[in-house]
Amino acid sequence: MKRYKKYITPYLSAFVIGPLMMLTEVAGEVMLPKFMSMIINNGVADRNLAYIGKMGALMVLTVLFMAVGGILGAYFSAKASISFTSDMRNDLFQKVQQFSFENIDGYSTGSLVTRLTNDVQQVQNVLMMGLRMALRAPGMFLGALIMAFMMNRQLAVIILIVIPLLLAAIILILKTAFPRFGEMQRRLDRLNSGIQESLTNVRVVKSFVREAHEIEKFSRLNRDLKESSLRALRIVITTMPVMMFAMNVTTLAVVWYGGNIIIAGKMPVGDLTAFTTYIVQILMSLMMLSMVFLQSSRASASMKRINEIFDTEIGLNDDNAKNKDKKVTEGRVEFKNVSFGYSGENGRKDLVLEGISFMAEPGQTIGIIGSTGSGKTSLVQLIPRLYDVTGGEVLVDGVNVKEYSLKHLREGVGMVLQKNVLFSGTIEENLRWGNEDAPMEDVIRFSESAQADPFVKTFKNGYGTEMGQGGVNVSGGQKQRLCIARALLKRPKILILDDSTSAVDTATEAKIRESLYHDLKDTTKIIIAQRISSVQEADQILVLEDGKIIGHGTHEELLKTCETYSEIYTTQIGNQSIGAGEEAAV
Repeated sequence: MKRYKKYITPYLSAFVIGPLMMLTEVAGEVMLPKFMSMIINNGVADRNLAYIGKMGALMVLTVLFMAVGGILGAYFSAKASISFTSDMRNDLFQKVQQFSFENIDGYSTGSLVTRLTNDVQQVQNVLMMGLRMALRAPGMFLGALIMAFMMNRQLAVIILIVIPLLLAAIILILKTAFPRFGEMQRRLDRLNSGIQESLTNVRVVKSFVREAHEIEKFSRLNRDLKESSLRALRIVITTMPVMMFAMNVTTLAVVWYGGNIIIAGKMPVGDLTAFTTYIVQILMSLMMLSMVFLQSSRASASMKRINEIFDTEIGLNDDNAKNKDKKVTEGRVEFKNVSFGYSGENGRKDLVLEGISFMAEPGQTIGIIGSTGSGKTSLVQLIPRLYDVTGGEVLVDGVNVKEYSLKHLREGVGMVLQKNVLFSGTIEENLRWGNEDAPMEDVIRFSESAQADPFVKTFKNGYGTEMGQGGVNVSGGQKQRLCIARALLKRPKILILDDSTSAVDTATEAKIRESLYHDLKDTTKIIIAQRISSVQEADQILVLEDGKIIGHGTHEELLKTCETYSEIYTTQIGNQSIGAGEEAAV
């Protein structure tokens, strides 16, 4: 409960007033049958119209009193529950934003979306219902039970026989419901993940004409959710007939037994009418409590999933940072016998990098080349601590990256990821992710350096052009250039380009490289590339294979000392020569 106290305290008045206001409805509902019995026993029996009118007016006032209390109770209950879950959702999102890549790898995107939306909504629903019923249902149960005993203890014994049987049935229902609701939420996770994956990759789906496959996959996931939901909701459906059966049987028993008492002259007719109403109120209060418990069972499954997010230990944090105020000022990068592996099953890590050692001086350009899966991206992700090393050390300006605060370390590193991402909004807004306070002159200047300015100016609204979701209204090469411009605007001391010009023609790529060398002389540049032409002018080139450095030197040195590099160069230059020869023949 300590975790949730922070969500209750700011709205404590609403949490208290809501249930208290609902008690006004309880008081009215408990008193109305008594008033009705008095009208029947005294007013109707004695044909006293004045008494009937007086009691009728009292009943009207009671109903108005109940209405005001009910409206205020519903309002404050809604305010408390919505505010509670709104703050919780904010904290959940903040926690997810703090997740390391390793933490995020442990959840599917669909699962995180479901937890922040549907699961939080389930908690809100049961909280709102609980606040409205927290005092109302028990109050009605106790009030009606007391009034029933005051009217006739013999009849009230019938209720005491039925209540334990109903409670046993409710407990059995709840015990069955909990695991089914948990499974339903997991099926919803899978459905959301499938939707997200299909919509994100809709262009690939259409280019391979796989619409029918995606429709079938969605239908299967949807069918699984439907079946799981029906299994869970059968419990809800079962509750109502059980409660109604108990209510009707109890009412029949009371009417039959009470009728005999009336015939014997031991009970007035009005009291039996009121008693029957109290029976209904008692059983209705139990029904309301059972629905609250049933919804609580579903919310409990959702709360368990929410707590998994809160309880996730952040993989990367500043707890061990000894130099939290230190900033990256030079851009020197050093790897000392670094090994790294991604977390697998049972916490085991299979190494994808091993024995990596090299030094990049400030202002140098480091090229990294190697086959797919050789560990190039994994290597550069260790510099801004997107992941932590498994062994060895990564130093920036002579300081272990773990000793920096994540904020200062990442502020000093500009990174263009292998998968380029743009957000909805204008081109200018996307570029200002690099520096939201940058003057427009800098936005344009660094766009020119990234060779993005020429095509941006062709748009009608220029830098005010709205980007579609994920930048769908620009080509792959244009997206890469915008992402490079965004990183340059950050003016980092270390710039990492992870195969970020693969969709750009060689002439444009050459212009980008030239701009980097001239405009970012003091910035350490680390370039991952598939084309040797992209890195051959670098101060150092690393050749990776199976997570190890098998070649290290300049372009000329590697041609002489690294067979793998020489083979890649010969293959690429040979293909270029063949292409040039075919062009000449044409």
